Parts: sequence; structure tokens; C-alpha cells
Amino acid sequence: MQEVVQVRPGIVYDCDVLVIGGGIVGLSTAYAITRAAPGTRVTVLEKEPGPARHQTGRNSGVIHSGIYYRPGSLKARYAVRGAAEMVKFCAEYGIAHAVTGKLIVATEREELPRLHALVQRGRENGIPVRELGATQIAEYEPEVRGLAAIHVGTTGVCDFVGVARQLAEASGAEIRYGAQVEHVDRRAELGVAVRTTRGDVVRGRVLVNCAGLYCDEVARMTGDEPEVRIVPFRGEYYSLARPELVRGLVYPVPDPAFPFLGVHLTRGIDGDVHIGPNAVPALAREGYSWGVVRPREAGGTVAWPGVWRMARRHWRYGAGELRRSVSKAAFGVAVRRLLPAVTADDLVPAAAGVRAQAVLRDGTLVDDFLIREGPRAVHVLNAPSPAATASLPIGREVARRALAVLGEA
Repeated sequence: MQEVVQVRPGIVYDCDVLVIGGGIVGLSTAYAITRAAPGTRVTVLEKEPGPARHQTGRNSGVIHSGIYYRPGSLKARYAVRGAAEMVKFCAEYGIAHAVTGKLIVATEREELPRLHALVQRGRENGIPVRELGATQIAEYEPEVRGLAAIHVGTTGVCDFVGVARQLAEASGAEIRYGAQVEHVDRRAELGVAVRTTRGDVVRGRVLVNCAGLYCDEVARMTGDEPEVRIVPFRGEYYSLARPELVRGLVYPVPDPAFPFLGVHLTRGIDGDVHIGPNAVPALAREGYSWGVVRPREAGGTVAWPGVWRMARRHWRYGAGELRRSVSKAAFGVAVRRLLPAVTADDLVPAAAGVRAQAVLRDGTLVDDFLIREGPRAVHVLNAPSPAATASLPIGREVARRALAVLGEA
């Protein structure tokens, strides 16, 4: 029988706010708390030996403009604001970044109405957009082919891991690495006590859950039912052996029914060009390849009714993604729609990432950032892309809520 960690009257608290998760959102939250309320003691628990080892450090490094997201949504507001703030933050601290702009390219006639809808959405979100005809695409990307495109000038790339490290340092918070959470005891009248797998107990007045791929599990540990489950989707990438074929960033026109942007071309801050990602169900929350299988996690995923409802609704889309996962040739076909010069030899396998996508019981994929509160707790329950871009505004919002809860304690 496991020992129960308890918060007792007269306790000496180790911190005021205890943040679980040392990705860019957790570290931005710590940074925002100490900026908004100097003297507030913040401790961050991160199970890995360093920051940003999962979603933050395994994405394409794109500073998103916010053009895709529903006007008025948190994603739209925070991405637009966050992109400008991220560029400023990187410039202030000397973190590698570049504002490159990007093309969104329609390669089929049926995509043209969706491309025009993106123009309107961009304007509603306050994003400058230039419409291009087929011949104008070559001004930006000589090797890219399409029927029409739009150029979004505010998109860029940066070193998000470097940003996370700087946030950790500048926050003044105590960052404990190698601290995997094993048990949470939350008492509404007292606070929270967290035990790690090393046996350490950390006591705080308020808990902030920024656990990413495990955020729903941490919420349930705390005693709050999140009403969503995280379904992990692996995004697989290739590197382009001939990076000179791509100058900047090139995206297809996304399907608005899905929160995934499709296989795109990204010249990173290091000059390498990454192609991807696709989106396939992972067999573990940190399942970065088909060979990583964790039966308990996979079983928990398939036990959620929303997964089966989602699968029935989107099986055609999923079948295409699976085909591109198991077949390099099929992946190459998707790439050549945008970049005809690519050959099979140009595609070199690269590190994959896993997206923590919240799914509702009815099978709906949550399409906005989701932040919920419980007694003495704030839970970030859906923060996939563009969360890295939007991390500074997200951090401020989570900090605002955490400090409000702290003020009521």
C-alpha cells in the first residue's frame, strides 16, 4: 500500500506556487508569476534532466503568425500577440531567431476557396497577407509550384529550447530537474503536497499543471476531472538532403476540420530544412517511434470513448496519415505536390515529435487552448501548437489565474 502524502496544519511551505512541467509553457508561467508578483516563491518540477525535452524541443521551431485560428479564440489572440513578443524576447536575450515569412500554397483547385478564406481570416486577426498568383510564387520560392499562394510576412523561426532555458534562468524560480511526480495530495483549505519518484515531498499553496502530454493524468492525480483525455499524435519528419531547394517556409492549405497543418517545409534557424510532420496515433505518450509501446498508456487512450468516435469520424484522413508514416514513397508524393524536384534520396529521416491533443468524450478534438481551475489548482489541458509561439501570453494568463487562487488562499 502506498504511503499517503498529506498537507498538515502548521506546515512550512516550500513555495507559494508549485508548477509541474518544465516545458516552455510551464517556464513561461513561472517567469510571468515572478514578474507580476515579485517575491512570490515558485518551484518548477520537471521529470527530465533539462528543460523542453518534449513538445517544446521536438517541433519545427516556427513562430506562427496566427493566421489559421478562429478570430477571437485564445489561439488567434495569443499567437498574434505571442509572435511579436517572441521576436522581441529573442532579440533582447540574443536567442537565435529570424522573421522569414512563409507561403501557404494551393496545389489543387478545390483548395482555392480555403486559401481565400485564410486571407479573410488573416485580415480579421490583424495579420498582413499578400495574395500571389502561380507565377508570383517563384519570387519567394523558385522550386515551389502551385495554382495560387498567400505570403504571410510575420512568420519566423527561433530556438524554442533556448527560449525555455532563458525563461528558467530569468524567472528566479527554483527548477528541480529529474523530479517526476508520483502522487499529489491537494487539500482545499491548506494547499498541495507533491511526492516525486525520488521520494522528495514538495509543498505549495497552489498547484499549476503544465504537464503537457501528461496534463490530464496530473489533473486526475490532483482530484480534478479534466473531462478530456490527451491523445498523443506522433509527427514524423524528414530532413531535406538538398536544403538549397527551399528558401524559407512553405505550407499546404490546411483542412479546417483538423488541427494539423499538413506536411510542410521549414528552413530552421540552423539552415537545415525539415519536412513534415504527418499526424499518426502514438502507442505511448512519448512514443517517438512505432517501436515505443507502453501498454498502460495505450490502453488508457483506447478506453476513452472519444477516441473511437474520433476514429469513426476521421478514418479517411487517418488512413492517409498512416500510409505516409509507413511508406516513404507516399510521404514523398505529399511533398512533391509542393516541391516537385524532391526525390526519395532527398528525404533523410529526422527526429519525431508527439503532439498532446485533448479529445472530448464525444470525439471532438479540442481546437483552442484549454485552461481550467480547481481548488488550489490551475490546469493547462490543451496547449499544442502554436503554444510555443504563444507561450508568453499563455504564461501570463496562467499566472494571473494562479495568483488569483493564491490571493484567495
